[in-house]
Amino acid sequence: MTTDRSTLQSGSVAVVAGGARGIGRACALRLAELGARVAVLDVDLSGAAVYGEQLGAASVADELVARAGDGVALQVDLTDPAATAAAFDEVVARWGGLDALVVPAGGAVTPYSRSLASETTVEDLSALLDVNLRVVVNSCRSAVPAMRASGGGSIVTVGSSAGLEAAPDGHVAGYGAAKAAVQHYTRYLANEVGPAGIRVNCVAPGVIRTARVLAQAAATGFIDEAALDIPLRRQGEPDDIADVVQFLLSPLSSYVSGQVIAVSGGAVHP
Repeated sequence: MTTDRSTLQSGSVAVVAGGARGIGRACALRLAELGARVAVLDVDLSGAAVYGEQLGAASVADELVARAGDGVALQVDLTDPAATAAAFDEVVARWGGLDALVVPAGGAVTPYSRSLASETTVEDLSALLDVNLRVVVNSCRSAVPAMRASGGGSIVTVGSSAGLEAAPDGHVAGYGAAKAAVQHYTRYLANEVGPAGIRVNCVAPGVIRTARVLAQAAATGFIDEAALDIPLRRQGEPDDIADVVQFLLSPLSSYVSGQVIAVSGGAVHP
């Protein structure tokens, strides 16, 4: 009898911070399909409906239960360190430990029209750092003690191709800087917790066809044009990111830590 090393151990406990829609939801559902008990943490558990993303059940929590027999979704402001810590404590108390953390929360949440490097406002930069970097730091800080107690674990943060290469026209500068900070924070954390058996890696997506991206780009044709600059000649799907997250959480990547992996169809070469 052989063991499938490409999957998490059935019954593992995983948190997906920012898992109610898009890339986060794809990762949460994938982990549940692999038999993990998954807790989705999000500031808006009904966020999928905002962009017309269709659920396969009445709620994200119901989707998780349908796949793994257990699962939970907790509404929490992940920019709040105390609220984040309390949510992680609730998950650990519910299932007795923590094996995996994925942090896809974040995004370019400020107006594109004022995102040039020389025009980024103090308010926009603060918002971008809150929802991208602060959420990652709060989540990882809350997860590490439980993983130490369990004897190890795996953390996957989510950066962006914008944090690896600057846009030629200088737009989305604050977002790119925030994601670059996430990516370098990942390297530092990996160095710190590696001796405790905790691996930490980062996935840096390119253009991914989430419901939000499609809704925002519908009027501009950006999505269709973007494929022309991608060597694989297609945009990514949320499951493309879930595939890499699955690898980074599985025994197949047991000697991989501190890495930032671009998932961009070849468009970015870090």
